[in-house]
Amino acid sequence: MAATKTRATRSVGSRPAGKATKTTSKRAAAKKPAASKRKANPRKTKAKPAPRPPVTGPREGLDGPDPDAMTRQMGIWNRLMDHYFRLEVDGWDRIPDEPVLLIGVHSGGPLTMDAWTLVFSWWRHFGAERPLHGTAHDVLMKSPKLGDYFRRMGVISPRRENIQAAFEKGDDVVLWPGGEVDAYRSWSKRDTAVLGGRKGFIRLAIQSGVPIVPVATVGGHDTLFVLSEGRPLARALKLKERMRSDLAPVTLSWPFGVALHLTPFQHIPLPAKIRTELLEPVYLSSDKSLADDEAYVDSVYEDIEARIQAGMDRLASKRKFPVFF
Repeated sequence: MAATKTRATRSVGSRPAGKATKTTSKRAAAKKPAASKRKANPRKTKAKPAPRPPVTGPREGLDGPDPDAMTRQMGIWNRLMDHYFRLEVDGWDRIPDEPVLLIGVHSGGPLTMDAWTLVFSWWRHFGAERPLHGTAHDVLMKSPKLGDYFRRMGVISPRRENIQAAFEKGDDVVLWPGGEVDAYRSWSKRDTAVLGGRKGFIRLAIQSGVPIVPVATVGGHDTLFVLSEGRPLARALKLKERMRSDLAPVTLSWPFGVALHLTPFQHIPLPAKIRTELLEPVYLSSDKSLADDEAYVDSVYEDIEARIQAGMDRLASKRKFPVFF
C-alpha cells in the first residue's frame, strides 16, 4: 500500500473526541460487563489451569495507581504543579472516550518533571475513574525503593505485553519512545521533538486498536541543564553493556553543579515553567496487517513527530525569557 494513501492524517477527526464530563460515566459503565464476565467464569473445572497468583514484579504496576496513595500525595503535587512548575495543560476536550496511547517527549534527566506533572494532572482531571499508566526504563523500575514507588503509582515497564494488558483493562497508557536519548538531550535541543526513531508504539497501537494522542511539552529541560550528552564518554565507560545507555550526560544542576549525571537522585529539579498540550487524536487503520507495512508505519511516525514538534513550537513561543518562564 502506498504511503500517500495510508497516512494517518486522513482519519483524524473522523471520530468525535469525548469530553471529560462524559468520560467517567461511559468508561465506568463499559467496565461493568467485563467484571461480571470474569466472575461468571471462575476457572474451577479440572480441564482449566488454576487462577494465577497476584501479579508481581515489573507488571504489578497494572494494579495501580493506588487511589489512597495518589490522594495522599495530591496536596504536595498540587502545590508543585500550580506554584513550583506553574503547570499549564490544554487539550483535555480532545481525549476520546476509549482507551488511548499517549505519545510524547520528556526532559530533565531521570526525574522528568514534565512526565510526572502530566501523570498527576491526569489524575487531578479524571480521578480513579480513568487510570493512566506511565512507563519507565527498566533501570528505574528495578531500583529497590524507587521501583516500588513507581509501581504503586501505576507505572509499568514499557513492554508490549504490559501495555496491551492495560488496554484490555480499559486503562490509558503514556509512552515516551525517545527514552534516555530524549530525556538527556542537550539543552540546545530542548524544543526539539525526539522520538528516537523508535516506531514500535505505532505497531502496538495498530494491533491493540487504540488511537494515539500526541503530547507536546516544553519547560522540563530547565529543571536540569544538560551540557553534553557524552556519547564518546559512554562508549569509553561501556555504559551500553553496563546500564543499557548510549549516553554519559554532563549536567549543570543543584546542588552538585557540573557533574557526570548517572543516578536518579543526583539533583533537585529547578522551578521551571512547564507547558503541556494534548493534541488531536490520530486514528489508525483497523487493518492490523498494516503493522508490518513499513511505508504506513513510517508515514504515521513522521506525522506524529511533526504534530508534536508543531505543538512544541507553539508552546515555546509563549516564553517570556530564555529559561524558567
